[in-house]
Amino acid sequence: MPQQIVISEQLRIAALLTDERVDELIVAQGRYQIGDVYLGTVENVLPGIDAAFVNIGESEKNGFIHVTDLGPLRLKKGAAGITELLEPRQQVLVQVMKEPTGSKGPRLTGNLALPGRYLVLQPHGQGVNISRRINSEGERNRLRALGVLVKPPGAGLLIRTEADGISEDLLIDDLEVLLRQWEAIQQAADNALPPVLLNRDEDFIHRVLRDHVGPDLVRVVVNDAAAIERVSSFLGQEGPNVLVEAHNESTELLEHYRVNAAIRDALKPRVDLPSGGYVIIEPTEALTVIDVNSGSFTRSANARQTVLWTNCEAAIEIARQLKLRNIGGVIIIDFIDMESRRDQLQLLEHFTAAVRDDAARPQIAQLTELGLVELTRKRQGQNIYELFGRACPACGGLGHVAVLPGKDLLQPLAMATGLVRSAAAARAEAQVPADGGNGRRRRGGRIRTGAVELPAHTPPSDVANGVESTTSVEPERQEPSASSEGVIRRQEPELVAVPMDSGQEEVFAWLGLNPLLLIEPPPENDNLLVRVVRPGEDAESVLEEAREQLSASSNRRRRRGRGGGRGAGRGAPEASVETPSSNDTEVVVQQAKVVAKNEPLSVQITPLEVDHSSSSASVETVSSISEQQESEPEDPRRRRRRSSAAG
Repeated sequence: MPQQIVISEQLRIAALLTDERVDELIVAQGRYQIGDVYLGTVENVLPGIDAAFVNIGESEKNGFIHVTDLGPLRLKKGAAGITELLEPRQQVLVQVMKEPTGSKGPRLTGNLALPGRYLVLQPHGQGVNISRRINSEGERNRLRALGVLVKPPGAGLLIRTEADGISEDLLIDDLEVLLRQWEAIQQAADNALPPVLLNRDEDFIHRVLRDHVGPDLVRVVVNDAAAIERVSSFLGQEGPNVLVEAHNESTELLEHYRVNAAIRDALKPRVDLPSGGYVIIEPTEALTVIDVNSGSFTRSANARQTVLWTNCEAAIEIARQLKLRNIGGVIIIDFIDMESRRDQLQLLEHFTAAVRDDAARPQIAQLTELGLVELTRKRQGQNIYELFGRACPACGGLGHVAVLPGKDLLQPLAMATGLVRSAAAARAEAQVPADGGNGRRRRGGRIRTGAVELPAHTPPSDVANGVESTTSVEPERQEPSASSEGVIRRQEPELVAVPMDSGQEEVFAWLGLNPLLLIEPPPENDNLLVRVVRPGEDAESVLEEAREQLSASSNRRRRRGRGGGRGAGRGAPEASVETPSSNDTEVVVQQAKVVAKNEPLSVQITPLEVDHSSSSASVETVSSISEQQESEPEDPRRRRRRSSAAG
């Protein structure tokens, strides 16, 4: 695919674009840069970790060098420790191999390497090494033979991929430039006082073109016309095939080519995939964690194809994001679970091909039993979070603001957490009296409220008539009201028809997705009853059938509720009171309040006023009851006992 390079020399930022999409950022900012050569002094030696700290003078952070990176400073092999090789205040010639990160200083090495366009000179190395990307055996033999002939004694030579097919004259000219550079560094080290910077690639355009010019490059854009000649001079023979131009638009260079927009998007954890899935990238101190989710992608024929397609699409995007964000170290990727071993191997092969062109050489370790892919990537400079990210002043970069317990949190649970209380909890709260006077807690946690004891009132007997009458008054059955008991009635659900084919239904069931995702716009009501309309079915008929089922279910629940009330009425004790005399105006009866089975049992006893007009009705009720008792057949056993007693 065609590539172009956009270079902002003033800001020392460049971008590599593929099909007008930013794939990689090149940034040369900061106090320390990879490849800088310093003359420093050893500050202290730590034999416990076989390392030393070197003062290179640029900041308060000293550079760190391990015993394995001493190079020529390691005069003898198999030394007992670093204390035999280095001592405090010793002058050392070192090169920055890793820029500082966080609270850590730069990582240093004594194995210097001076890169050119086709060759890399290693002053303290040995042998001739050829890039593994040069596949032709004949070309490798040619380059190896040339390297052995021109390599200076006591030095090493690395032949880069760009040397493939390059003539011997250009290779020798590149080597001579590197040798002159090394001689200048040695002379500066002999005359300078440490700590001091001896060498740096100050020409940013030269550095970008040296490391990123490839066969697919078709265009280079720079800030001003003065840099066009420098770019053309560096490209040399490749110049006619590459268009070099200056930016003349009114908008700024990085804004015009959407480099700043790519930086802003790369600082976000979420990366959307074209098919509807997405990737979450979370860097931590120890490693970088990447999670893959299918999102709204459901266009495949079955769930297996959906998962495989999403994972392969995510593998390509992850390979791009690793270069764009310059993520190094240990990386863990949690792809969507796949049961088929064949699909897992196909995904690994697809991912390996996607990271093959990465210059940081990612190494895929394995696919764990939990389905996690482990890989490592060489650290090359600072990542995008360290270059363009700043910690939040409120939370310190944690992403959370501390909310400590206090009076502000003393509020109802529903307001504090946003949870919806159940109807049972609401009823229990409604039954608690406000004044707390007469309420008593019964066994099992239920509360008996508003209970009034039956007054010990015994009306006088009707002595004048010589009749003692007793009336058994059946408790009056009352329907509980929602207002009196504080019952929260549940809203009737709304029926919604969602058309789905068999493939969508299988995918949604396998992934546990809500069919309401297919409705645009999403419904605002939370109390919904979803019915799936399959191909060939009528939506209205499906909804009508669902309404009938819902109505039948409501009737059954209503009948069960009435049955529970009758049972409670039968089990309630009857109140026996004597008929009041003519002078009495009130009669005390027991009125039992009947509730449904699923309601807390609460019996409330209240006095009932009766006027004089009801006295005659009471007498008629007593006489009718007596007549009914007389009309009932007499028990034969009682008749036999009466006859035997008479005899």
